[in-house]
Amino acid sequence: MDIDCLPLDKTGYFSKLICDYIVEDVKLKPLYHRFPSIEGFKGQIEEKRKSFTTEQRTILYRSLNNQYQQVNASEQTRENIALLKEDNTFTIVTGHQLNLFTGPLYFLYKIISTINLAKELKTAFPENNFVPIYWMATEDHDFEEINYFNYKGLKFQWNKKAKGAVGHLSTEGLNEVFSLFANTIGDSKNAQDLKELFEASYLEHDNLTDATRYLANELFSQYGLVIIDGDDKELKKMLVPFMKKDIFEQIAFDKVSATIVDLEKLSMDYTVQVNPREINYFYLADGVRGRIVESKGKYYVNDTELSFTKKELVHEMENSPERFSPNVIARPLYQEVILPNLCYIGGGGEIAYWLELKSTFQAMNVPFPILLVRNSALLIKDKQADKLARMKISKSDLFLKQSSLINKKIREISNIDIDFTPQKKALEAQFEALYDLAEKTDKSFLGAVKAQEVKQKKGLDALEKRLLKAQKIKLKDHVIRLTEIQNELFPRQSLQERNLNFAEFYLAYGKELIPMLVKALQPLSLDFTVITCT
Repeated sequence: MDIDCLPLDKTGYFSKLICDYIVEDVKLKPLYHRFPSIEGFKGQIEEKRKSFTTEQRTILYRSLNNQYQQVNASEQTRENIALLKEDNTFTIVTGHQLNLFTGPLYFLYKIISTINLAKELKTAFPENNFVPIYWMATEDHDFEEINYFNYKGLKFQWNKKAKGAVGHLSTEGLNEVFSLFANTIGDSKNAQDLKELFEASYLEHDNLTDATRYLANELFSQYGLVIIDGDDKELKKMLVPFMKKDIFEQIAFDKVSATIVDLEKLSMDYTVQVNPREINYFYLADGVRGRIVESKGKYYVNDTELSFTKKELVHEMENSPERFSPNVIARPLYQEVILPNLCYIGGGGEIAYWLELKSTFQAMNVPFPILLVRNSALLIKDKQADKLARMKISKSDLFLKQSSLINKKIREISNIDIDFTPQKKALEAQFEALYDLAEKTDKSFLGAVKAQEVKQKKGLDALEKRLLKAQKIKLKDHVIRLTEIQNELFPRQSLQERNLNFAEFYLAYGKELIPMLVKALQPLSLDFTVITCT
């Protein structure tokens, strides 16, 4: 295994906001609390130790024990759950949707970043304990985002009518997906392992929450990963005071709205990731996750007949908190209220919306966690690496836009010079003499000289493009090979991790895949990792 690293801003796949964040651009400092460094974690540990109570730890421990009653967890995971009762134990969290069979490859990278950071912090602060947490997004209702995974250009989709929180969905119908997938991947030892994993996860569990918990536990339990479901009555009781502040005082709406104004003033290149609502909670019922809205002093659940007075809504919150579901703005606060958490690890889009939330946390008197951009990686198989070596394509070249990559390589391998820069410089020198002549005779002549220079430079550009086009035709086979290898590594001309499923690499590397990634990914490096698998 060979490992190379590229700065995120050299890949072309990360927003300016995220690129500025990871280099600690001073203008972004008001949007976060502490930077993800060992020194930053030292201060975060002390702050969270003081703010997270024994009572909160007791409730968390009890809820996790209930959630793990039917789970065949490893000894490391059981020990980590028990450690959460101790005031020197802290969590590192990542969250993800319940994507079918993990969905895109970066599901693995998020969790491995979390596991590795916990290990790194244990080395730096041995007197404390650090538990990696995967927060299952069981209450999401965007079924179309999670009901499929891609494998070698094929889309395996779970066709089902679904509404409400996805975690409640029955796994009925997934036997058809399994059958199609099983018939596609062959009968190798690694293929058999994948089939058994899919079957045990989805055909032997009744709902999507239990299936996803089983799957993640099977993949990562040996590393002590603890999986948490926030759709839990006892945990949501701790959230009730904060629900009231959001719903009745609109604190989150006011604070996030003000932060968005500040963010837009910082740079025109920063885009707003999410916008707050006046009320950032849904109401959960059978097959329903409806947004709560207020009108003329009454509270309604969108797309239902349900309505409440303020007094009735307070009663409902206090007696049935499990019926209230935080949206993307409120969920981060929920996480920090119920966990002794130090850091949230997420993709660029997630970190972008977390950067809108600091003032809300301050208003709610909850410590704002450290924000860490998860590891991103490109996996290159050994045969692909051989092709790249023969074609003399560097790792950084791979990240060029396809047209730029082709132009660059054609210029390099062409037996004629397609770069007209010398001719352009010679032309500029000739026109310098004409500018001098115009200055000495008739300055009105300057415009005509400039127009002629522009015209002739455009002519050279056109000739250069025609010559490059002719060479592309002449070197057609090389262009095809360039296109093919980049399309393999960047499906749909996007990052591999956003398109491919882990199954493609598990077939090649089997049970060594995850240990290989654990060894390769370094969460505090803040670079893009290119892994050549051997």
